[in-house]
Amino acid sequence: MVGLFLFSGFCARFVSIMHDIQSRYDIERMVDLFYEKVFADDLLSPVFASIDWPHHKPIMYNFWSSVLLGDQSYQGNPFQKHVGLSINGAHFDRWLKLFTDTIDQNFEGEIATEAKNRAYAVAGIFQHRLGLL
Repeated sequence: MVGLFLFSGFCARFVSIMHDIQSRYDIERMVDLFYEKVFADDLLSPVFASIDWPHHKPIMYNFWSSVLLGDQSYQGNPFQKHVGLSINGAHFDRWLKLFTDTIDQNFEGEIATEAKNRAYAVAGIFQHRLGLL
């Protein structure tokens, strides 16, 4: 989000201008802002408490960069990491809410919309494969 002050006479107004997800920097910002919400969430934070975040975040950057920007930096099986976690449909619902909120609060445009669509698709596939649907 870029800030801009508009002056009209003696009044100043701060206007935020959002842009689409366009770069690796945007992906990293999206992931970091999203996981800040996850860490603060009572339902999701316990699920992610044992994750080695300095190791895991670059993997998430690569995953979303590959999915949204097509850079093919991600190599792996994202589903496998979720097998055996104590999660249910409520966890997926909250994950999707926090993810879409993060996108809506920070980005707008075609790729931002695609990010939300892909998140719903991934959540649906994972829930189906985990027997939750």
